[in-house]
Amino acid sequence: MELTAIASAGMTISRERPPFVADERTQLVGWLDMQRALVRYKCEGLAEADEHRSVLSTSPLMTMAGLVSHMRWTEHCWFNVLFLGESFEGNPQFQEEPEDADMRVDDAPLAKLLDEFEQQCAQSNEIIAAHSLDETGKHPDFGSAQATLRWILLHMLEETARHIGHLDTIRELLDGEKGYY
Repeated sequence: MELTAIASAGMTISRERPPFVADERTQLVGWLDMQRALVRYKCEGLAEADEHRSVLSTSPLMTMAGLVSHMRWTEHCWFNVLFLGESFEGNPQFQEEPEDADMRVDDAPLAKLLDEFEQQCAQSNEIIAAHSLDETGKHPDFGSAQATLRWILLHMLEETARHIGHLDTIRELLDGEKGYY
């Protein structure tokens, strides 16, 4: 089934499922890319007034913009910090205060957050392409860095798909828009 591709910030993320028969890397990255593309799709046509609007009283940071920012920084955390061993200094997920700093983006336009997310995904894909799926992370300060690239890809697929569900629910509560992909 052929679906639309999303083009932004000089990259294209396909909303097409990977082939039924392909090598492991092609399938893992293909499924992850499809989920990544759904992030922008879920945000298309959203009114500017709703980009930062909370609809879940017990989770006020769970907004469309907050989730996009969170997913961007989660990509950075797993691929750049834990896998490559880069510094975590610029990543708000590692801040102790305020809690959930990566989701506190009240002043950031959603379009900018989406572009930053897709740029991070492109960087993550470059990292994936340059390493064996059996290679483990390198950051010496975090036990999660012991995971293989394969494990990280599977985790990111789960993480991204879970947040697509959140985006689905929030969008439907905001303006009634819904759709699978």
